[in-house]
Amino acid sequence: MKPLSENLFAKAKDAGAYLDVAARPLRILGSVEWPDEVRGIFLKTGTLPDIKYEPIDTAPSLEAVREARKHIEGDHVVFEWLRRLAGDIEETAHMIAARGTRAFHEHSKNLYGEPTRLMLDKQTRVIDMARHMDDALDGLDIPKLVVEGYEVQFTAKEFANKLRPRLTHHFGKDAPKVLLVPQLSAKATATSRRIRVRTSATFSDRDVHQLLQHEALVHSATGLNGKAQTNFPILGRSHAGTTQIQEGLAVFAEIISGSMDPVRFRRLADRVIAIHMSIEGADFKDVFDFYVARTDDADQSYDNARRIFRGGLITGGAPFTKDMVYLNGLLRVHNYMRSVVKLGRADLIRVLFTGKMDLEDIPAIAQLAASGRVDPPKFMPPWAKDLRFLVSYLAYSSFLNQVKMPGFQAYYKEELAEVPVVWDFVE
Repeated sequence: MKPLSENLFAKAKDAGAYLDVAARPLRILGSVEWPDEVRGIFLKTGTLPDIKYEPIDTAPSLEAVREARKHIEGDHVVFEWLRRLAGDIEETAHMIAARGTRAFHEHSKNLYGEPTRLMLDKQTRVIDMARHMDDALDGLDIPKLVVEGYEVQFTAKEFANKLRPRLTHHFGKDAPKVLLVPQLSAKATATSRRIRVRTSATFSDRDVHQLLQHEALVHSATGLNGKAQTNFPILGRSHAGTTQIQEGLAVFAEIISGSMDPVRFRRLADRVIAIHMSIEGADFKDVFDFYVARTDDADQSYDNARRIFRGGLITGGAPFTKDMVYLNGLLRVHNYMRSVVKLGRADLIRVLFTGKMDLEDIPAIAQLAASGRVDPPKFMPPWAKDLRFLVSYLAYSSFLNQVKMPGFQAYYKEELAEVPVVWDFVE
């Protein structure tokens, strides 16, 4: 793979600059937010929310994409990357313009996929993985998994105060600011410069470590590293084309750092199931009831259902499919990690942190990095700075794929059938 000539590199830089301009105003989640008062009306009356979306002019973004394409030429991997970016940003602009219509769902499928899409093995669907995880974790008595105590609950302010010193430890003077805000689609969200925390939310002690790994050490870190790329600042921009791998990498970080828990994992699986329900015709109330049956919490169930229907049709059949990327992204990232370790290319793990990208973009970013046109990442989680544990874990994980597990499981099922339950530490 030859590096770009100076002339082609200049064209690639220009294309990247135009795409950065195009992506900047396309704030997907902000464009599909619901007014606060909708929650109270629905929880009081049970009537389907009536959501109106203000028009957003996406023409400037589409024009910037057209300008970018004028500089994209040839089949070099860098231009292939830029060509994919152009397509993703263009699709995003069309999706935002189509909020509240069935077309919104079609664009969403193109960007994020749908639950029935086949995964890497070309046999298993994302919905199959979600149902498997849901069944495996169903009925699990979570408190009994903990020897001493279970969870300490914090207010949003207490949570923010515990998070700030951890951010300073990892990011120094570049640490994202933690802001308490009254309205937010999730309990907390992160950019390279700030982490917003919803004032009405409550958090557990595990949430502190979880958010640090997921939001700060992946989303904020890749944003800061990407914005530092003077040649291609688009690498610091969040957009739909990077969402699946960003979220997959963030969930992988939760697992490899030991901050994942069964409740969170089941919540990710339930999002896929809820999206599938809506595609099959379930309306907002149906999905809300699905969540209430699992959480017994009306407020949380409203938030969970809202994530599925924002931008789409409240009456069902056309949801927002973004929330299915967590599981599929996790599988893609895990298999990528295993593959590069087996190939002796652990260096390519750190490439993921140079900015926000899809796995298909790795050849282009690595080529640019090798020619000194993309800088090494400054901020990474501890497990990516020191790869010894990760490489050991992935090597063992790769071996397990070759072991015939049903034989082992049948053996232990028989051997342990009459063994009593012991040491129930939870009163």
